[in-house]
Amino acid sequence: MKEVLKLLIVLTCVCMIAALCLSFVNDATKEARAYQDRLELLNALNMVLPGHDNEPDKDMLDLMGYTYYLSKSGGNINGVAFITESDKGYSGLIKVIVGVEPDGKIVAIGILEQKETPGLGSKIAQDWFKDQYAQKTLDNAKWAVKKDGGDFDQISGATISPRAVTAAVKQGLEKFATDRASILGGNDVVQ
Repeated sequence: MKEVLKLLIVLTCVCMIAALCLSFVNDATKEARAYQDRLELLNALNMVLPGHDNEPDKDMLDLMGYTYYLSKSGGNINGVAFITESDKGYSGLIKVIVGVEPDGKIVAIGILEQKETPGLGSKIAQDWFKDQYAQKTLDNAKWAVKKDGGDFDQISGATISPRAVTAAVKQGLEKFATDRASILGGNDVVQ
């Protein structure tokens, strides 16, 4: 019994020291992690938005839990970016960032997060795949992969991942179309 008590005290001390160390490291790296997260978001926004002279991560609008990042040139809105997602990927969640012009035409998309099969579904992050969404709107495209009668290329052997990306982008465009007046209303817009 004495040995069990001794082991319990030692284990408790080790756990407390580990917890204190983890807490210290978390506090010490909080600002650096926040800075890196901001750089990652800015990089993604710069990739999908038209040329701008503002900081779109700071010039944002939240509508019922959906965040829109505004791109401005000369003080006028020339683009909007938003993050959309689908949990219908082969390996689960796929997060997509979409940049659109004020009229809803896609500037570019980027894949922020995916866990698809390397060499198959992960090809959704390649430029040739993402580029097919540029200049598309809700009205000028059939929002499905070609295998399902749509306009978007699927990946041979990995149709599930392109379906998920296409569905996520379409869902995001529909949400943008619904919120468009609230996002752009009252602001100067460059079209």
